Amino acid sequence: MVRVPAATSSFGSGDDRIGVAVDRWLTASVVVHPEPHATTTVQRGGTLAKLDVAPDADWIAIGVNAACKAAGRVTPRALRIRTSSQIPVARGLGASAAAIVAGATAATGILGLKLSDDELLEACAEVEGSRSSVAAAIFGGVQLASGTTQRTTSLVVANGLSLAFAVPDFGVEGARGARAVASEGAGATTHGAVPDSALVHGLASGDARALRSLLDEDAQRAAERRGLVRGFELVCGAARQAGAFGATLNGSSATVVAVVPEPSARAVAEAMCAAWREHGVQADAFVNPSQVDGRSMVVHHDCEDVPATAGAAS
Repeated sequence: MVRVPAATSSFGSGDDRIGVAVDRWLTASVVVHPEPHATTTVQRGGTLAKLDVAPDADWIAIGVNAACKAAGRVTPRALRIRTSSQIPVARGLGASAAAIVAGATAATGILGLKLSDDELLEACAEVEGSRSSVAAAIFGGVQLASGTTQRTTSLVVANGLSLAFAVPDFGVEGARGARAVASEGAGATTHGAVPDSALVHGLASGDARALRSLLDEDAQRAAERRGLVRGFELVCGAARQAGAFGATLNGSSATVVAVVPEPSARAVAEAMCAAWREHGVQADAFVNPSQVDGRSMVVHHDCEDVPATAGAAS
């Protein structure tokens, strides 16, 4: 069985550079179908229960194939996949990255593939497209993906900092358009490297002034998004009033993430949800621990399958 965390992509600048592991989990078990005429089957639960995707097109099956390709092995013809997830789909929390990492990790266990963590990262990022979210799902914590090399670096987060998330009941299409509007015309230096550097410093030092400046700057860039992510400014304002250093859109999604002093985290999350309710939007709020582990795996050699919900976080 494999357990993989959710992960932000494009935290802060929106350039797919910083990923953060998030305390929402996908679990999966993968078994090779030995029968000669079997086909791949997928049983889904949790947030994936209503997903209507052909088994061979499931991201977990794609992750298995990616790992086999990287290891120079033939992908098994038929798999039995059981999975359950707490990760909201299409909300910028890496649901696809978690599934791909789950499939690739499971393949290393059931097929004995000899892939290093870095090789696994490359295989998954090639099909997922977001190195930062894949890195966070594999390694946990906060990961910085280099814009010029294939390197990723684990970042230190100051004691006492937390992230509060507010996940609305509408999806990412409008937010993607809005993020594109906000970043249009911004060069790689001003929109990518400089905000990333400031965010790294702010997270590592807990420097309130640096964090406020960075998040206010990002919120100002988001001004043109207000018509596409309804209630965005009110939600960000509510977060600041409740004690956050600031809040912004999480990557290309409509999810809002706030950087907060740990004692204020729950109040900030609740304030963001309350602000959204004023706009008729239902939202799920939660506080992320300062450190979330990356993926883990237990290989069961003595049983055919295990419950897909086993080991899920509460």
